Amino acid sequence: MSAPVQPPLPAEAEVIVVGGGTAGAAVAARLVEGGREVLVLEAGPDPGPLGSPAWPADLVDATRLGTSLDWGFDSGDTYPDQVIRFERSRVLGGCSAHNGAVQTWGHRRDYDDWAAYAGPGWGTDELLPYFAAATEQLQVRTYERRELTPWQEAWLGAWTEAGVPLLDDMNGIDETVGVAPESVNIVEGVRFNSAFAYLDPLRDDPRLTIAADALVDRLILAGDRVAGVVAIRDGEPVEVRSPLVVLCGGTFCTPAVLLRSGIGPAADLRALGIEVAVDSPGVGANLHDQPFVLMTWEGSAEIERAMADRAAAGWAPDEQVMAKLASSFDPDCFDLHVLPYSPTHLLDRRSFHAGAGCLLPRSRGAVRLAGRDPEALPLVDHGFYTDPEGHDLAVLTEGVAMMRELAASPALRELLGGERAPGPVGCETAAEIAAYLRSHPDSYWHPVGTAKMGPESDPTAVADHRGAVRGVEGCLVADCALMPVIPRATTAMPAVVIGERIASFILEGVTV
Repeated sequence: MSAPVQPPLPAEAEVIVVGGGTAGAAVAARLVEGGREVLVLEAGPDPGPLGSPAWPADLVDATRLGTSLDWGFDSGDTYPDQVIRFERSRVLGGCSAHNGAVQTWGHRRDYDDWAAYAGPGWGTDELLPYFAAATEQLQVRTYERRELTPWQEAWLGAWTEAGVPLLDDMNGIDETVGVAPESVNIVEGVRFNSAFAYLDPLRDDPRLTIAADALVDRLILAGDRVAGVVAIRDGEPVEVRSPLVVLCGGTFCTPAVLLRSGIGPAADLRALGIEVAVDSPGVGANLHDQPFVLMTWEGSAEIERAMADRAAAGWAPDEQVMAKLASSFDPDCFDLHVLPYSPTHLLDRRSFHAGAGCLLPRSRGAVRLAGRDPEALPLVDHGFYTDPEGHDLAVLTEGVAMMRELAASPALRELLGGERAPGPVGCETAAEIAAYLRSHPDSYWHPVGTAKMGPESDPTAVADHRGAVRGVEGCLVADCALMPVIPRATTAMPAVVIGERIASFILEGVTV
């Protein structure tokens, strides 16, 4: 079957939103609701509204992570002996169409620190209405205890028996250590992605145009002002004029658009033959992601039977419970997520794991252009475990110790069976665990920071507190690239909140 013929791109638009993903869908919807005419340029396909048969099954099935329509990002030659995939969905809805559908908020300190560094509008109390609006729009709910699979219930029960507080959910913005069933944007077994939540209700509104399979190459600049974008459709460049462009391409693609537009580190741009429009050294820098470690146990016959019975009865997702735990580096708050995980796709049967993510990494990497071709993916180096003090390794080493201690408790010991990875032999001391982590770098799938907002006094701050890119008028960033520092959270909900917040700045008239 041939691909459907796409309508031509319009010659102009009042507002262009580049990327209809997790944040972009929220930006577009709120602007349309506020009376603006919006063109969404999405690099991937638009499979249609919720219920359309064009959606790949794995992107709507909330029991598993989706792998269809992936951009193909990976670590390239960063590591001499392995390549790590950095899954990103190239489809309307973006990563909200393939992720674990877990919605966490983080802690008050995270956003108050944003406001203290970047400027007004980002303090926790200012953002709480946007968290509430996004939660409602995404139809987020918290699993009830009776819904937990035996694997999830076993870990939750073990944590509470060990004295970890049982919370109502993970999103008390002032709460610290605790464990709870996860809050998820899952509706009747469907991953209710950002496009379903924000764009579907407006698909018949004439002020909204969704243009799929339109990869934005670069901005059109008229002096120091944005005049539109150049998009690639069917292999051909097409100019679309607009006085306002909102970049929501994500942490990897938003800086790539800026760099191809001549906005970035001058020496790097000149080396690629790109004319420098704005020397902005922070574009592509400050990349950070929460490093992750996944432990594996053999699984007992008892848990195998219990999980098979639950799967036969119906709903048995891979993950449902999460703990917020504190390492010795953040003892009065929390800096670790730990979650039990029981997928069927990693081995030839259901497998039994728990993973830990270091929520406040200090290591920094970068996104750089491989060349001027917009179809050539940028080069991504997360810089895992490169912080000079060894903080990130030390935090995850403590995370492994915490998981092992719980796994040895009476509530779990017989149920889990023997540890398979990292394996107790040769990975017992803190130094051995750290060596294992260094040789097995892994991602919690939350890259941020490559076009960060910050004060004018910081030359690496790409945008101001309104998301406006410095050095050009009419260009905003509204996705995870804008984060100066990652919050103690999975980043889907904070990404949507950024979209909501930047849209409100636009409608209030404070950005242009």
